[in-house]
Amino acid sequence: MNTIRIYIANDGDSLRSIADKSGIKINEILLLNPDIPSPDLGVAGKAIKLPSSQRPDTVLNSIPLCSPIHPSEYLHQWITLTSLEEMEQASYDVLIVGTGAGGGSVLRRLCERWRNTNKRIGIVETGDLILPTHARNIATMDSTRLNNFFGTVSDPIGNELPMFSGARVVNALGGKTIFWGLVTPRLPVSDLLHWPVPIEEMDYYYRLAEQAMDITNAYFKGSAIQSILLERLRKGGYYEAMNFPLAVDMQPLKDGEIHSNVNWSSINFLAYALFRKRFDLAIRAQAAQILIENGKAAGVKVISREKKTYHLKAKTVVLSAGTLASTRILLNSGIKGGAIGHYLVDHSCLSAVGKLDRREIPEKVGTLGIIIPQAEARPYQIQIGGPFGLQGDYFWHQPYQEKPMLEEELLVGFSGYGVVEARYENMIYLDPTRKDEYGIPKIQVNYSYSDKDKEIIHQMYTAIEKTSAILNTPIDMKNGLPKICMNPPGSDFHEAGTCRMGDDPLTSSANRYGQIHNVPGLFVADNSLLPSIGGVNPTLTTVAMAIRTADYIASEH
Repeated sequence: MNTIRIYIANDGDSLRSIADKSGIKINEILLLNPDIPSPDLGVAGKAIKLPSSQRPDTVLNSIPLCSPIHPSEYLHQWITLTSLEEMEQASYDVLIVGTGAGGGSVLRRLCERWRNTNKRIGIVETGDLILPTHARNIATMDSTRLNNFFGTVSDPIGNELPMFSGARVVNALGGKTIFWGLVTPRLPVSDLLHWPVPIEEMDYYYRLAEQAMDITNAYFKGSAIQSILLERLRKGGYYEAMNFPLAVDMQPLKDGEIHSNVNWSSINFLAYALFRKRFDLAIRAQAAQILIENGKAAGVKVISREKKTYHLKAKTVVLSAGTLASTRILLNSGIKGGAIGHYLVDHSCLSAVGKLDRREIPEKVGTLGIIIPQAEARPYQIQIGGPFGLQGDYFWHQPYQEKPMLEEELLVGFSGYGVVEARYENMIYLDPTRKDEYGIPKIQVNYSYSDKDKEIIHQMYTAIEKTSAILNTPIDMKNGLPKICMNPPGSDFHEAGTCRMGDDPLTSSANRYGQIHNVPGLFVADNSLLPSIGGVNPTLTTVAMAIRTADYIASEH
């Protein structure tokens, strides 16, 4: 409500003269004083109503302007980056090489443990910023687009490795975790019994890893096809058949907490670390060699895309570049150790596609993800997933896609992952006659299956046939290939073991905490540390071991 003020007119005053003296428009005074018929009429002694002295423009001019808010520093990407020039000037307590499952886990744990300290952490990545999350979290990615994109951005290194022809490398922030299949079983106890880490300690770190990765088997709750095929398997004698454990965050959004990164990748761990403690991150940085001073790790020699060399200083170095790259860096650094590069393991892998009569499943099909786990008498794991159809993929389905049409037949995928013996002769080594653009010798691989491995492959073949018969899903040709085909070595991207841990330096590369034998301050935290991988995806085990290595490093600093 507008306020008014009262003015007692002097001799000779009129409404017009009062308006002139007060800087008020005559129309405003006339409106407030309707009883005075003329603006030029004398009004001496009368109480004249005037508008408030706080005119709107006067009030506006009296309000101070807020200071413009400018960012204290500009963020040119979705994550804070540090230049190699800046990192070369620093001295790190821990420098991590690689941002995949192992590197992300070490970073997450150290930032959690050291959040209120002055400890300085750096991490370098060979690749670029390809995706800010797991590819399946991106609305435009269906299974076909994802596979095509993965093929475009990954390096088919297997083309140069005749004995390991299926291998591919992803040089990107997050590594292969931005594309992986999310199935996260634990390694069977029968494998862990041969490890230098106590079973109860592994259980503790498995539980930490499962919590950090949001592992769940609830993805299949209410799925008709899952329930029906699980029941068939159990009636057929596979009582231990179980849901896929998946690294999937199924929490709903509530209280302002966003759960949009449903499918886990190492990017989740980088984000967790970022909100706990500052760390320096450089991308497009090729780690070439470990720097050694007085027998101890002292940093990493890194080469930029522009081929400029930097020497990054650190008290502790953690190699987490993946089995192929971490081994290559160690070998190129001249690190002594009879087991480094040897005992390469991967899975033997069979795949097939079965057909399921659509009429056997209710209208709401659901998703299918079943594991027949590895056991003492079963040195392999079988995964059954899908279903798939000519019209689409029921398992990974974006809400923006049209629903797959009901078809007469559904396709069910079978995958078998066999245990492969860890043998000295299966190895990664440097080829001095071939170098990459950075002048670093390329790797070569010797890899073959032992007689025992071949027997396991035969058992796995028979088991897939038996499983298909129990499920009433007859196996058909797959893309013109035989009914059950064998994938080339390296194609499951589970290579491990070339920096294996153990108590004996003659048969292992690192101790039980991941430290390279006889090189204080140099650790490995990726698949290469695992002395065995059974028949399961090793990602969960690598995350668990990397958290354990980070705890050891934190306790020693």
